[in-house]
Amino acid sequence: MSEKKETWDPKAVLETARRVIDMEARAVENLKRYLDENFARAVNLIYNCRGRVIVTGLGKSGAIGRKIAATFASTGTASYFLHAAEGVHGDLGIVNREDVVVCLSKSGNTDELFHLLPVFQRIGVPIIAITANPESALARHSDVVLNIGVKEEACPHDLAPTSSTTAMLVLGDALAIALLEKRNFTREDFAFLHPAGTLGRRLLLKVDDLMETGDRVAVVPREATMKEAVLQMASKRGICVVVSPEQKILGVITTGDLNRLVERTEQFFHIPVIDVMNPNPKVIRTGTLAYTAYKKMEHYRIIAMPVINEQEQLIGVIHLHDIMRAGIV
Repeated sequence: MSEKKETWDPKAVLETARRVIDMEARAVENLKRYLDENFARAVNLIYNCRGRVIVTGLGKSGAIGRKIAATFASTGTASYFLHAAEGVHGDLGIVNREDVVVCLSKSGNTDELFHLLPVFQRIGVPIIAITANPESALARHSDVVLNIGVKEEACPHDLAPTSSTTAMLVLGDALAIALLEKRNFTREDFAFLHPAGTLGRRLLLKVDDLMETGDRVAVVPREATMKEAVLQMASKRGICVVVSPEQKILGVITTGDLNRLVERTEQFFHIPVIDVMNPNPKVIRTGTLAYTAYKKMEHYRIIAMPVINEQEQLIGVIHLHDIMRAGIV
C-alpha cells in the first residue's frame, strides 16, 4: 500500500459521500426497470413453498443474504441462511426437496455457488437467482432470474460491492413485503414473532395486562367525603375513582385536584367528593393496547386512567409508570 498522507478536506469528503449516495440511489431507482413477471414468479414460488427459503451467497452478497433471510423469517416466511462456502463443506444437509433456494451473486459466477448448483438440482429444489449478470452460470442454472441491473459500483475502482449489495438488499425487502401482503401477515402476527422487543410489546400488551385491580385501586362511593378519598389515595396509587353502586364511573380525583383544594382551604375533610371530582375523566376500555393508553395519557398529560368494561363499569386503573416499566416506550 502507498504511504498515506494526513489530509483533511471536508468539502472533498462530503462530495464523496454525496456521489456514493447518488450512485446507490440510482441503482435502487433502476431496479424498477428490471421488475417483470420473474419477480411475480419468485413470489409465487416462495409463497407455495412447503419447506423453507434457503438463502445463500458468499462475501458481501452473503452478508446481504443473511439479512434477507432474517427479514423473511420476521415477516412470516420460514427461512435459513446457508453460507456458500460452508455449503460445499457439509452444510447442504439442511436443504430438502420442499425448500426454495435464493442465490445471491453479482457476477453469477462465484465458484462456491457454482459447485452448489448441481446439488440443488439433484435435490430438486427451485432456484431463484439474484444477480447483475443474466448470462452467468448461476442464471443459466436457475428457475427464476431477478436481474438487479447494476453496471457500476459506487467504489471509485468499481471493485468493492456497494451499489450492487444495496440493490440486492432492496430487492430482498421487496420480496419479503410482497410475501407479507400475500399472506395477509398482520401487526399481531409480527408481534407474535417479536415478543421480547419493544415493537412486540407495543402490539401485544393490553391495558388488562398492566392495570391495577381490586383492592389496589382507590375507590369511593358518591356519598363519600374528601377524608375517605384522601385515606384511599394515601394507601394506594394515583387517582381515586368515584363510582355509583353499579360501579359506573362518576368522576375521578387526582393529586392535582387535592393540591388545588388544599390551596383554597385547610378544612376540606368534610367536603363531598362529588364537589371536588372531575366528572368527565378520560377512560379506556378493556382489551385496548397499552401503547394506545400511553399515547392517550401523553396527549392529555395525565398519569393514570380508569379502565372500563363493555358495560362501562370500573375494572381497574392503568398507570403511566407501569406502561413505561413494561418497556413499551
